[in-house]
Amino acid sequence: MRLLYAVTGRPGIGKTTLALKVSDTLKKHGVKVDGMYTVEVREGGVRMGFKVVRISGGEGTLAWKGLGGGPRVGRYTVNLRDLEEVGVRGILEGVEKADFIVVDEVGPMELYSRRFREAVERLLDSSKPALITVHYRSRDPLVLEVKRRAGGNLIILDEGNRDRVPGMIVERVLRLVGRG
Repeated sequence: MRLLYAVTGRPGIGKTTLALKVSDTLKKHGVKVDGMYTVEVREGGVRMGFKVVRISGGEGTLAWKGLGGGPRVGRYTVNLRDLEEVGVRGILEGVEKADFIVVDEVGPMELYSRRFREAVERLLDSSKPALITVHYRSRDPLVLEVKRRAGGNLIILDEGNRDRVPGMIVERVLRLVGRG
């Protein structure tokens, strides 16, 4: 049985925190987890950009203020090379070797990469259980497809459910992979 969770919600609600809680808890139970997540980088209290981090190790710059050439999202320039070398590699190798894949997030910056899109599509077409966070307001066809494929496992994260959702996901995944 395929288990795919899509998680969305307003910015700052805890999508990345949820993805990391699920990932860390599954790893403690011996589940091989791979994929990627993004995190903002602040200097002196000012957001300067974002890192892309591979769940199984490694990181790079996703986007930065004043970075050289590349697609722009607001004040940030997207670093497609690091996104693809770190994030895309984590997704694709996860599809091949991991028990569970996390993608945080399918959002405006990541969607500039054709290779990122292809990696997410490959994950969607695989039988691997996964957790994919998606940008709340995006109408991009890939975001809509992630939500559609998740079906009843589309979760809109809010203050009322964000503390219990990670445990619910972990419990179902552990049962699925025979460790629960």
